Amino acid sequence: MIAIELTEAASSATHALAALSSTPLAEPAPTGIDTEGVVAFFASKIAPILLAVLGVIFIGRASRGEISKVLTSSAIAIVGLAFIAGAATLFFVGDYLIDLIFE
Repeated sequence: MIAIELTEAASSATHALAALSSTPLAEPAPTGIDTEGVVAFFASKIAPILLAVLGVIFIGRASRGEISKVLTSSAIAIVGLAFIAGAATLFFVGDYLIDLIFE
């Protein structure tokens, strides 16, 4: 009786070890941050929402007669967008220069 129980326990332990050995233990660690995915997310999801909020604020101010504040805020927003576009351009130009120098 004891021998039968021991063989059943050994058999179930063998099945458990076989199941554990067939499953992968862990995914390989990520090598870095997917910056292209982050930038694409911000460009496709966050930026339109922020621009819509700015538009609603500008329309609200314009309807109250604060045209000079709206024009000032619009100019600041346009200059900010120009800085962001310039930074993106410098990123690509820098990448091109690095590829050109260290080729």
